[in-house]
Amino acid sequence: MVHDLRSISRFLIVGMLGTLIDISLFAALHTWVGAPTLAANTLSYSAGIVNNFVWHRNWTFTDRPRKTTGAQFSQFAIVSLSALMLNNLIVLLLAPSFGALVAKICATGVGLGWNFLINNFWTFNTGRPVRFPKT
Repeated sequence: MVHDLRSISRFLIVGMLGTLIDISLFAALHTWVGAPTLAANTLSYSAGIVNNFVWHRNWTFTDRPRKTTGAQFSQFAIVSLSALMLNNLIVLLLAPSFGALVAKICATGVGLGWNFLINNFWTFNTGRPVRFPKT
């Protein structure tokens, strides 16, 4: 139980960092550079993907048996890109009514749950029961 809470808290910390990168870059690209909403969202989200993979592999799920980096990143990218599609859909639906930044924040919250569940049970799981060291 303690280990589960540690994994969840680490996931949230990494997610906050990735979200900070994502939203900051989104705001810069969309507001200051004038990039279209969808392009800014895709680029900023992609920067968050790379950040989060590195941190999750080396910190959040470091105690789990590892797959090859390529295989694991491929799975992480599939999960992240499916979340990006969901994220883009929510941003496009909500932006006209609530503004792009509020829509982006709402979309980020929805994607958080999806990303944790799938990455926890697929990307960073080798198919063997996860064994945690005694703490």
